[in-house]
Amino acid sequence: MEDLYYPLEIVESSFEVKGSTFISYAIPKVEVENWNLKMRQKHPKAVHFVMASRSFNDKRQIKESFSDDGEPKGTSGMPTLKVLRGYGLIECGLLTIRYFGGTLLGTGGLVRAYTQAAKDVVLKARNSNKLALYIPKECAEIMVSFTLFTQVEYLAKKFGIQIIKREFLSNGVCLKVEAKAEVLAQFLKKVETLQY
Repeated sequence: MEDLYYPLEIVESSFEVKGSTFISYAIPKVEVENWNLKMRQKHPKAVHFVMASRSFNDKRQIKESFSDDGEPKGTSGMPTLKVLRGYGLIECGLLTIRYFGGTLLGTGGLVRAYTQAAKDVVLKARNSNKLALYIPKECAEIMVSFTLFTQVEYLAKKFGIQIIKREFLSNGVCLKVEAKAEVLAQFLKKVETLQY
């Protein structure tokens, strides 16, 4: 698999063509939904909010989505998605907001403009070191007794393990944890020695 990258934070760029202004954002996956809502409120006079995203599902398959948001079919969302693919971006979204400038760009003009808008923000993110190499993480579920729970939580923090879910059951706490494969293996081994 080729190297994949994700944005560390939201990056913005913009440009104008024939009076239309295109404002683009590369957005980390966790912030995509909130950012879209925020931008729709911030830019009430904008005519289009074109979106594309790429992320992994539970089975480690890449899922993709895009929206033309009223632009002619295939002129905006798909070109944006192609830029995400071309630069190997994952776990992110790319939003381009368009203010119409009065001149129709035509199908080819729209494809070029949205492609340019997406490339500009990706290159800006890359050139300002705001893209990081994506390192796959693995998940595991462990059951710990109530007496060991705080110790295991402390260990998780120490190892840099993310606790995704805590479920308190009658016989203990079920934890769903996530981390890089080798770190997760070390953590699980350490938890095992605590339990026996």
